[in-house]
Amino acid sequence: MISGSLVPRFDHIVIVMMENKSDGDIVGNKDAGYINRLIGQSGVARDYYAVAHPSLPNYLALIGGSTFGVNNDCTGCFQAADSLIDKIEESGRSWKAYMESMPEPCFVGSSGRYVQKHDPFIYFDSIRNDEKRCNRIVPYSQLGTDLALRGTTPDFVWISPNSCHDMHDCSVEVGDNWLSVEVPNILKSKAFAAQNSLLVILWDEADNKNSNRVPIFLFGRAVKAGYASDVRYDHYSLLRTIEIAWGLSPLTKNDRNASTMQEFFK
Repeated sequence: MISGSLVPRFDHIVIVMMENKSDGDIVGNKDAGYINRLIGQSGVARDYYAVAHPSLPNYLALIGGSTFGVNNDCTGCFQAADSLIDKIEESGRSWKAYMESMPEPCFVGSSGRYVQKHDPFIYFDSIRNDEKRCNRIVPYSQLGTDLALRGTTPDFVWISPNSCHDMHDCSVEVGDNWLSVEVPNILKSKAFAAQNSLLVILWDEADNKNSNRVPIFLFGRAVKAGYASDVRYDHYSLLRTIEIAWGLSPLTKNDRNASTMQEFFK
């Protein structure tokens, strides 16, 4: 395990989760023109892997440190387990999850382009069954208001685009166009312009069942712009990097033993 001592204590961490593309579907693809233009500003992990198929277990792994034995996109497989949210709150930090096309805060189930399987937070009993916590899972439309001020921007931000904009049901080009509108709003927000914050754009799993290597891009003033790594990482590595940044204890042996992504930071 690589030491995490060089991971900055970020003011804010923003995760944007895209869907079902391998690194070869994105890097160098003319239909992902915006993303490819950003590569020179970002850190790129070229050997980063999802940990399972299909979508849901990867989402659970990223905030729970485990797939919990889930091997499908079940809707009733709720978990009585700790999550990253418990650790974030214990450290005195704030969080919010923004779900595009979600009908209302704390919505359970799927509706139109909003699908429950892309909302890992609702699967944890300690979040879903706590009204205050559950109401921090909100429609994406609230993000712009929250980003307007540093004081209203949560320390941890999770963004799930809807099932079209995340490239699951629609093309790479459609998802790239969505990112070209939304990402600049994040990067020009006060949380990034005036603070040391981290934006991570990644994909949950690859359509290629043989490899499951997915794209991931890191942005922020502490990230080495244009840096690329061939070190092998996976979703547990990203979780561990967040934990190290904020001094959080690991959730399971999976994240405890994962290599941190410290090489990407100045």
